[in-house]
Amino acid sequence: MENFEFFNPVKILFGKGQIAKLRGAVPAGARLLVTYGSGSIKRNGVYDQVIANLQGHTVSEFSGIEPNPAYETLMKAVEVVKRERIDFLVAVGGGSVLDGTKFIAAAARFEGEPWDILAKNAPVNAAVPLGVVLTLPATGSEMNWFAVISRAGTQEKFPFASPLVYPKFSIIDPEVTFTLPARQVGNGIVDAFAHALEQYLTYPANAPLQDRFAESILLTLIEEGPKTLAHSADYNSRANLCWCASMALNGLIGLGVPQDWTTHMVGHELTALRGLDHAQTLAVVFPGVLAERKQAKRAKLLQYAERVWGLRTGAEDEKIDQAIQNTRTFFESVGVKTHLKDYGVAPDVVESVSKRLAARGWTTLGERQDIGPKEVEAILSHSL
Repeated sequence: MENFEFFNPVKILFGKGQIAKLRGAVPAGARLLVTYGSGSIKRNGVYDQVIANLQGHTVSEFSGIEPNPAYETLMKAVEVVKRERIDFLVAVGGGSVLDGTKFIAAAARFEGEPWDILAKNAPVNAAVPLGVVLTLPATGSEMNWFAVISRAGTQEKFPFASPLVYPKFSIIDPEVTFTLPARQVGNGIVDAFAHALEQYLTYPANAPLQDRFAESILLTLIEEGPKTLAHSADYNSRANLCWCASMALNGLIGLGVPQDWTTHMVGHELTALRGLDHAQTLAVVFPGVLAERKQAKRAKLLQYAERVWGLRTGAEDEKIDQAIQNTRTFFESVGVKTHLKDYGVAPDVVESVSKRLAARGWTTLGERQDIGPKEVEAILSHSL
């Protein structure tokens, strides 16, 4: 294993009825801004629970944070934070609301042009503290310091990270996710699965414990994902999905091991250009990454085939090919299609993506920094 440091300060309140603990989790006397998306939390009762448990506080609201949260929208929330002298944010929603709220937190205290946080990796030196009420298991944003933000005007999508945007607490009540549409649940399963793969399917690094941590997440998703889709009110399977999503990207399984993230970087471009859901892009790109990088990832692909998919007999190449196919089949089985044509995306997007990556100088992707525009085009060709 490589050298590493690990710090995760997020307090997790997990289980049934945990929203009732919101009252004691937010700072006494804080001026609060509750952020959320299109309003589904008002239909499923989560909004009422949140507001009831914030009585006694000065509470403002900001709604309308989109899937793939837009910079333009978030900057309107920044204005509210400044005007209302907000000193604590409460994000109620899934990964998009959480990511958007992290950016609001950083941008509201940023001196200069906030877009520089994303486009120029400008350092974040201060942020409004925030807490989370999770309603959609997927991104792991409730337990990490990452966010990804889009800008509609320029068709760009960039990540940023800062320890200052770690949530102070995250409330995860699996019961509030029971009413989610199957599409969102399936997306969440694929998102968590892809997060684990990005940190696992690289090359051996003498990290058997980290490997088995990752494999346990993958195996649990394979077992519990179909269950929770078939039985949306099954608390046990939904709770397992929620915890898998949090653990897949809270930093734990990536400690001391090489990481890839090619699929995510390419996927962000597909979202920016064609509007695909984030998980849809992962399902499209990941099988191609594995197929195109078979030799570079050979040892770990064999391990993946044997330990995760139980492929312990036969020729090595056959096991690898079957593991890649099983990955694609699993994504399809939870309702997330794996070919660009399934989303009405024409083949010309392949060249568009590679050109955009090249224009930004992102020509050394992957755990070995050897994936450039030509390799990206080859990867996407597997999922036309």
